[in-house]
Amino acid sequence: MSLPEVQRDPQAQALPLVAMVGNPNTGKSSVFNALTGSAQRVANYPGVTVERVSGKLAVEGAKVELLDVPGLYSLEALSEDERVAVDVIRGASQTERRPDLLLCVMDAPGLERNLYLFTELADLDAPLLVAVTKTDQLEAEDKRLDVARLSSLLDVDVVPVVGFRGRGIEELKSAISRNLERPRIPDLEIEFSPLVEFKVALLKERLARAGFDVPKANVRRGLLGEDPEFARSVEDFPEIKEAFDEAVGEIQKSQAAQRQDATPEERYQWAEMVTRAAIERDRDGRPKSTSDKIDSWLTHRVFGLLFFVALMYLVFQSIYTLAQPLMAGIEWAFGKLGEWTTAPLSGAPWLQSLVSDGLLGGVGTMLMFLPQICILFLFIGILEGTGYLARAAFLMDRLLGWCGLNGRAFIPLLSSFACAVPGIMAARVMPDRKSRLATILVAPLMSCSARLPVYVLLIGTFIEPQFGAGWAGFALFAMHVLGLIVAVPVAWVLNRGVLRGSRLPFLLELPPYEWPKARDVWLGVYFRGKVFVKTAGTIIVALSIVIWSLAYFPRSPELEDQLRAQISQADPSLDAAGVEVKLSGELLARSYLGQFGKAIEPAFLPAGFDWRLSTAIISAFPAREVMVSTLGIIFNVSSDVDETSTDLRSVLRSAKWPDGRPLANPWTAVGLMVFFALCAQCMSTLATIRRETNSWGWPVFVFVYMSGLAYLGAVGVHQLSLAFG
Repeated sequence: MSLPEVQRDPQAQALPLVAMVGNPNTGKSSVFNALTGSAQRVANYPGVTVERVSGKLAVEGAKVELLDVPGLYSLEALSEDERVAVDVIRGASQTERRPDLLLCVMDAPGLERNLYLFTELADLDAPLLVAVTKTDQLEAEDKRLDVARLSSLLDVDVVPVVGFRGRGIEELKSAISRNLERPRIPDLEIEFSPLVEFKVALLKERLARAGFDVPKANVRRGLLGEDPEFARSVEDFPEIKEAFDEAVGEIQKSQAAQRQDATPEERYQWAEMVTRAAIERDRDGRPKSTSDKIDSWLTHRVFGLLFFVALMYLVFQSIYTLAQPLMAGIEWAFGKLGEWTTAPLSGAPWLQSLVSDGLLGGVGTMLMFLPQICILFLFIGILEGTGYLARAAFLMDRLLGWCGLNGRAFIPLLSSFACAVPGIMAARVMPDRKSRLATILVAPLMSCSARLPVYVLLIGTFIEPQFGAGWAGFALFAMHVLGLIVAVPVAWVLNRGVLRGSRLPFLLELPPYEWPKARDVWLGVYFRGKVFVKTAGTIIVALSIVIWSLAYFPRSPELEDQLRAQISQADPSLDAAGVEVKLSGELLARSYLGQFGKAIEPAFLPAGFDWRLSTAIISAFPAREVMVSTLGIIFNVSSDVDETSTDLRSVLRSAKWPDGRPLANPWTAVGLMVFFALCAQCMSTLATIRRETNSWGWPVFVFVYMSGLAYLGAVGVHQLSLAFG
């Protein structure tokens, strides 16, 4: 906390600011959407809303700004997003003015837990309004919320709402307008020690004389040790620091004599009493809810883990099979488009090749990825919406705990299966710097959607034809699991080396199961797909043109005529088409790309890769997706290919070493996939690590250790293939 100066001249012309506050998973984002019409994502696990989200709404003919702050359980912030929320709530933010009204969102099934935060908000001497969500879930359990009694006990207006159905939204708008005109500041009957209240009053007076207007609740939390930031903020003011230290010492002596720390205990006791009074329960007491019954199986240490593994296998098997017809349709469409656009350019071969192989090839390759990516996001959105992802985090905590990570890391790691960039940014929810850094450093090991095209190409070329579709799906699943398996020991080493230190315990709310909202799932798929097209798509198209240039030049009509004559003379049986195919290969070998590939070939020979495969690997370092189009260029198929291209698959299967041996087989495919699964081939990921860690050292570290693991993995697979024949 930083001490805010007295605000003597508030912004009279600004719109009234209402800050939405509440625990994660209370339906806060659904209420925000219903009030403002915003397209903010709704989720059932902590940490979704980590950036500033605001909207405008009209209440009683007047405009109001609504701010959706990150979810938090207490004003004692643990993570970066919680610190942002606390600063906004207290009016201590450097970028936000003090809210005119706090709209506290609670969910009816978790009312008792939500009320702890409410008691802290009530201490701020700020206007408060309460919205209670998910009242329909209480009704489904034969319970009823007594709204009038709850309002009386909390000393504020209480409005029941069901956000995604729009129930109670108009009443909430009216309550917002009413509370902005006539604010209600709650006066709760939670008694604190007389000594504490006396010291709070003295220190608050001392702060006011120094020019600081600090709410009484902030002072109390600082004296009770609930706000370490407060203690740090008084370091620069010797007189205040002396009074603060003296007060803390006397309070601690008093509490030690009583052998208790009464404040949290009293808050929880009060919350329990209010919940009992406000929710009418069945005569038999609290029944076991449907979610509890399901959780007895899905969070079981054996059955729950088996279900999770089976579900993930089904997801990746579905991605492989469902995307095939969609990708085939895109390939056909771009093939026809290429024929139509390049026909008028036959007089300029280089321009025809640029448009067909470089430009259209790059765009086509980028769009080929969309079906797989959208299907992956679809499954993630459905699992988010049902509430299962929180259970998965709970299960993963048991697996990740021994290596220094915890269940919180599951959310960033799962996000990294789609793309490491948002996954790394999601690590902001980690409560301490070392846990956050450890998560960031292993997140790129998760097999992101950019690796999918490479997997699909190699599996479809070498695994499925020989072993069948069942093994093809298993291979895809295994490649995704490989990153997680490697990440665990890497995290273990990091946490016992450069990141050694204590960790906070893992606390996670398990929200009730519910049907996913189709609108929210669709918006998640749409916006994530849009981001891919705008970011990764731009990189793919640009690099496809660069690679085309390197593969096409140097070239001249004289050189082409000379090579064509040599090929025809060496093999008179070749027809014109056969001569052109061999000519393309010779020109590629003499190009800048071919020369570079041959220069680095010795480094990749222990992994079983020749200069063509080595060149494709190196070209994919800026962005993994580029490898497919690069292979199309290198093997004279065109860059307008995707992982389902029958021509590219056929050429890869028939490619030879100079001595006539097949260039690749299933072992080679596995080695290539292992390399791609472990290598840091993504400029965007490294740039994001630089931004999140504020250091170039960590992205360099990630690039070096992942590239080393990838190379050793590929070499190991090839050596195993030699050992087993």
